[in-house]
Amino acid sequence: MNDHSVTLIQLALAEDIGAGDVTSRYFIPEPRRACAFAAVRKDGVVSGVALAASVFTTVDPTLEVEILIPDGSRVAAGALLIRVEGSARSILTAERTALNFLQHLSGVATLTARHVDQVKGTRAQVLDTRKTTPGYRFLEKQAVVHGGGTNHRHGLYDRAMVKDNHLVAEGGMEAIQVAINTLKSEKLGVEVELEADSLEQVEAFLELEGVDYILLDNMSCAQLVKAVELRGGRGKPQFEASGGITLETLKETAKTGVDFISVGALTHSAPALDVGLDFETL
Repeated sequence: MNDHSVTLIQLALAEDIGAGDVTSRYFIPEPRRACAFAAVRKDGVVSGVALAASVFTTVDPTLEVEILIPDGSRVAAGALLIRVEGSARSILTAERTALNFLQHLSGVATLTARHVDQVKGTRAQVLDTRKTTPGYRFLEKQAVVHGGGTNHRHGLYDRAMVKDNHLVAEGGMEAIQVAINTLKSEKLGVEVELEADSLEQVEAFLELEGVDYILLDNMSCAQLVKAVELRGGRGKPQFEASGGITLETLKETAKTGVDFISVGALTHSAPALDVGLDFETL
């Protein structure tokens, strides 16, 4: 568990518990002990299991918490993910925060897995984007990996991604080449991606040196095929298809021969996976 995850747990508990859990305090006897299981109600891929387990122990370090199914596992409805035993008050206080993390992140992993299944048999990998919940990027991108997807850049710092507005401001291929050369000399290991809105731009970008990726933005499948043909037998730059690609159009896009397909919906539109806490007193 990294420091960022610990901070998120603390923030989430602070906003939920506030000055104290009045329901548990006044309606659950302090000595009462209980056993509870986090159980999935629908088939899916789970993520956030370890995080949810940490929520329980953060609320009460005396709770006995056992992870029964690890993150990244495909599960069927009824599967038991976590077993918690100890103070009934503590379990009930931690319940909603733990389930919030678990349901949301498992939803991301499950939606990612559905997309990954669609591109099997092709060279394409499914990428996430930076369209993440503020503060949750690390967790959501981890959930994408748990679902079998691949992470795009994590932020503005680990890949230069030159989009249309940057190109307008920059002014010409020569200036772009100078910028690429300067970046590569000063920021070792940082890759460069250029966004192309047309096949003419693809042709121009293929003449530049030091370009690692070309993003093919909002292109039809016919245009994507043509772009791959323009690259020929060269392994680089690699091509990323992006823009308006849905689960229904994903397979057709993957068959064009592109290397990556980025889908913002993996993180910004994933429905929560139904997970509940089955509770019994001891």
